[in-house]
Amino acid sequence: MTSSVSLLPAPLAAASLAEELRADRTGTLTRLYHRTFPMVRRHVLERGGTTQDAKDVFQDALIVFYEKTVSGQLVLTCSASTYLVGVSRNLWQQELSRRNRLPLSELNEAHAQLPDAADTPSAAPALAVLEYVAQLGEKCQRLLLSFYYFQQPLEQIAAENNYGTVRSATVQKFKCLERLRKAVRQAVAFPAAS
Repeated sequence: MTSSVSLLPAPLAAASLAEELRADRTGTLTRLYHRTFPMVRRHVLERGGTTQDAKDVFQDALIVFYEKTVSGQLVLTCSASTYLVGVSRNLWQQELSRRNRLPLSELNEAHAQLPDAADTPSAAPALAVLEYVAQLGEKCQRLLLSFYYFQQPLEQIAAENNYGTVRSATVQKFKCLERLRKAVRQAVAFPAAS
């Protein structure tokens, strides 16, 4: 479809957008990304975040948007870009609130020197994250490593892991990623307990 979705009436736009996502998910999401991400990045940067924070927030917003649109739960009363900016703003506000509850401590001279790997083998962040991935279970491990490390397309992951549809693989990936984030957040919030 060559017409701009944002110029259509809202109910028609949501239906049309769902069709576009089913027909050409990558192209449609790429167009939305190029049109919307600069606004999200500006919002996050103006409120103390980084470009990487903006990317993370926007990706989460795109997942919410995609899942609601494809499932038919999304009722747009504005353009898709406006909706994505709104979701991103809310997600960034939640992230700021979370960060304010768990403020980063000031680095002092003791923290300036990195410990030797031999002294504290669990100090390497990559190894620590791998420990959390290992706790997720075999299916989540396989799915996350296939997608993020081996960069396999979701179609291939869905076929290899016997998911009925690509959307099922997407939802499962999101759930696994949320479980991983929750485990890491809990470990950061309560380091003595782990």
